Parts: sequence; structure tokens; C-alpha cells
Amino acid sequence: MGGMSGPYLIRGSVSLPEAELTWRFSRSSGPGGQHVNTSDSQVELRFDLARTEALPPVWKERALQRLSGRLVDGVVTVRASEHRSQWRNREAAAVRLAALLAEATAPPPRPRKATRVPRGINERRLREKKQRSETKRGRTGRDWG
Repeated sequence: MGGMSGPYLIRGSVSLPEAELTWRFSRSSGPGGQHVNTSDSQVELRFDLARTEALPPVWKERALQRLSGRLVDGVVTVRASEHRSQWRNREAAAVRLAALLAEATAPPPRPRKATRVPRGINERRLREKKQRSETKRGRTGRDWG
């Protein structure tokens, strides 16, 4: 099968292992013409995350944890049926899977470092608060009568 647009990079030098991808094609719902009922343009791409050797162990652990809700027996599935051509749907599915894995294997964000609020800012806030309350107190119509 020629012309598949190269390895789909996940991150760095790690890419989707072509050999471990399972493709399934079926008739797509949605737009189409006279040809639509005879062509299998919906694409289902499966990737066995639990058994793959293509990902670094740390990434694999992370991905299995983060995608646990999407996995069926350790296999992640991506569907694409938005294009009329099977070719473009294959591209879309592969890109989507790569993006999904990139997100799932990303390192956790750095913990937030707590900093103190500068004294000046706090004092200014209290000053403005007092001012506000004075303004509002001046609005009560006690001494107008």
C-alpha cells in the first residue's frame, strides 16, 4: 500500500507504529452521492496500547492511565467518517490517534508554586474597600429630610 503520508509523529522521535495499526472500513453515514452506498468510506483505526512496544514504558503507563475510560481490552479506537473519500478518512483517523496519544503521554504539568500576596496590594485593596463603604454610607438618605 503506497503513498500513506509517512509516519505519524506522536512526540519527539516517537511515531505511530504502522505495523501495530489495525484498520477497518465500513459504510459511512452522512454525505455522499450515488457512489455512497457501495463504498466503505468510514474508517476505524485500532491501536493496541496495552501490548505495544513502540512507546517508552513511562509514556505507555501514562497513556493507559489517562485513556482508561476509552480503552477496550487495552485497545484504543478512533473513527473517522467526515470525508467522502476513504483515503481522507484514513488520514483523519491516523492524525486523530497521534494527537490523542500525544496528549495522553504528555508529562504532567509542573505543580504550582505558591507565592505570597505583596503587602502593598493587600493594603490598597482594604483602602479601596473602606472608601467604597464610605461612598455607600453617604448614599443613605438619613440627613436629607
